Amino acid sequence: MTSRRTLLKGTLFGSAAALLPTAASASGGGSILRLPAPAGPYPVGMQTVCLTDPARTDPWVGGVRELMLTFLYPARSVRGFSRAPQLTPGEARVFAEYAPHVHPGLPEPGAVDWGAVLTHGYVGAPPLPGRRPVLVYSPGGGDSRTLGTTLAEDLASHGRVVVLVDHPGDASQVELPTGMRTTVLTGPPDKATFRTMVDTRIADLRLVLDRLSDLPLAPVMDSCRIGLYGHSAGGTAAVYAARGDRRVGAVANLEGYLDLYPPVGFDRPLLLFRTDGFEGAARIESSWASLPGRRVLLADANHWAFTDYGSFVARLQTAGLVTATTRAALVGTGDPVVTLAEVRRQVGTFFARHLS
Repeated sequence: MTSRRTLLKGTLFGSAAALLPTAASASGGGSILRLPAPAGPYPVGMQTVCLTDPARTDPWVGGVRELMLTFLYPARSVRGFSRAPQLTPGEARVFAEYAPHVHPGLPEPGAVDWGAVLTHGYVGAPPLPGRRPVLVYSPGGGDSRTLGTTLAEDLASHGRVVVLVDHPGDASQVELPTGMRTTVLTGPPDKATFRTMVDTRIADLRLVLDRLSDLPLAPVMDSCRIGLYGHSAGGTAAVYAARGDRRVGAVANLEGYLDLYPPVGFDRPLLLFRTDGFEGAARIESSWASLPGRRVLLADANHWAFTDYGSFVARLQTAGLVTATTRAALVGTGDPVVTLAEVRRQVGTFFARHLS
């Protein structure tokens, strides 16, 4: 789903708890945003992995298909390990240039130090022993995987292994070992482009599931307890990927349309979660009408409240860096602390119930 998206969507991060309007980081001037801390009992470890699929040709640029993944997981200890930055320096530069073009009203370059934002994931921290449920996340169309960090860290802090998947080509920016990839999207995709995007994401998600047993965290991942979740086009892809794959035990769709293919034969637990402010609500409801599943409405919210936008946009408004109109269009008018708590509660409870 790419409503109101043009050029690069960008990767944005923030906090419902802290914005330091006058702070400057070592990487340059500008305000510094902080991500909300996860609420679970475990510290969070982080590892980044690149996957290649020699059997597939990248539909956007040709050549071997490449993916970047971030693994978040409960750590045994984080002593002596460092927190990971949200963006690499190169990704931060790309984002800063394009963000105000994607969503007019977002801060111009230099107003926020995007490269200084830290996650709560400690790079290379040893995983807590035990077999954990695995949750695989697909971001919204045009988004980078890192836009889902806040929810993913919270899920990991409650005892799951979470895999954030980037989809190079439609993702805003992805720094691969072979170089920086930026989105091919130049506006809302036509039907053929959207189909290519979703079909590519479905294949990407299945590749991740195929390779889980070969990855470094395989000893702590329980292949009998796998869930998929996604935002917008990522929710669309998650449902369609699970429909034909018995490895997936439950799916959470965060406001993704399901009218690309007939939604028949879906027999796994399904969370259908939408906001009350999204302009595509009528189409969402129509495309979900024939599906069984738990339906939840997020009040006083808009489409990107499911992502890290939900935490930082209100703080940017408080700092005078975005207007009330921009905030409402992106995340709605609700209290960001309340909204974040509800998203965490609904998604976490859903997977706890069905992947226990």
